[in-house]
Amino acid sequence: MRIRDVIPVVGRSGFFNRDLAAVKAARADGFAYPGKPLSPGFAKIVQPGTAISVMLLLDDGQVAFGDCTDVILTGVAGRDPLFQAEQHLAFLRTTMREVLRGRPIDRFRDVAEEVDGFVHDGKRLHTALRYGITQALLHGAALANRCTMAEIVSREYGCAIASAPIPILASCHKEDTQMIDRMILKRVELLPHASFQQVERDVGLEGEKLIAYANGIVERIRQIGDPDYRPRIHLDVYGTIGELFGGDIDAIAVYLGELEAAVRPHDLLLESFVIAKSREAQIDAFRALRSALARNGCRAKIIVDEWCNTLDDIKAFADAEAADYAQIKTPDLGGINNAIEAVLYARRNGMGCCLGGSGNETDQSARITAQIGLACRPDFLLSKPGFGGDEALMIQTNEMLRTLALIETFRGIIGPSAPGSSTP
Repeated sequence: MRIRDVIPVVGRSGFFNRDLAAVKAARADGFAYPGKPLSPGFAKIVQPGTAISVMLLLDDGQVAFGDCTDVILTGVAGRDPLFQAEQHLAFLRTTMREVLRGRPIDRFRDVAEEVDGFVHDGKRLHTALRYGITQALLHGAALANRCTMAEIVSREYGCAIASAPIPILASCHKEDTQMIDRMILKRVELLPHASFQQVERDVGLEGEKLIAYANGIVERIRQIGDPDYRPRIHLDVYGTIGELFGGDIDAIAVYLGELEAAVRPHDLLLESFVIAKSREAQIDAFRALRSALARNGCRAKIIVDEWCNTLDDIKAFADAEAADYAQIKTPDLGGINNAIEAVLYARRNGMGCCLGGSGNETDQSARITAQIGLACRPDFLLSKPGFGGDEALMIQTNEMLRTLALIETFRGIIGPSAPGSSTP
């Protein structure tokens, strides 16, 4: 099976892009932030995200596709700048079309690595382009082999497919109490993620607002949740804890002890307690906090996101034993081949991981992430696209359930050399 043509089209992503530097200095007006953006490419501080669907027309008439998107807080902590979809169409219609047209599509890994490493005008492609094109290549390989994408990953990377859906972290708006209620009633495995981006507004000048919020989540679980429902409590604080305590690790550790006590009997996962000036500084801060938490007997687990953007970054954090979990933010890694390798490396080296991404993705990138998750078995997935909760949970859960049902149904029919033969 070969690629006959490459057809790109600009569309919507699942959420917005935010200029984080401007957000931290501005005051919100509802969902908007009046004022001038501070980061390159932004016309507004908050603006709708864009996507490019890259469709691969195969020579049997089937169409594989993947979606090029970036993350919400683009252009910070080592990430590529804002993805402006219209600027990349000409490249996809010419240069990339000629690179891919006529290529065999039966295997994924080799051509994905080639695209991920492709250099144009002296630099690598924007991570969003690499992300979407390699999604399409994986989808195409599955179509060509008449199997699931999870089976392609399993075959080419030597990993065994999960026997049940991967747990999901529901990414909720912290102000939307009904949404959080719905996630509790649906027994989502982790919640609420939320978004705590300003110290005074979201955390409190003594940290009191975040503790009260976390305690309120636990109380709501107690009020309307099933008696045996014990989700993990995950909070993403975007560096605000580090800002509040001026980077004082011992003070941060004491505070996390208080926060951890506020969510008992649930386990606490805290993401991005600090956003340092460099990867090295981020590793040092995370290592120091892990040690301080251990000394204090605090069971809270810390998750790294910023400065952990690439496969090399994830390896560095794992090798340094700097974090309990890494948020493997799939668009930031470029080619999905890197996300696959990142999960497998983290697992081999004792670091937990969330195969995550961004609310600014699409239904297709969410489905493909779910397929990769089944094959690589991260600790949990992040709900996406968007922040509606219900829709993302439906898309990802159903994708995993359908995939597992298909593998179970056909595993006794296909031969032992078929892509799904490694399924336990």
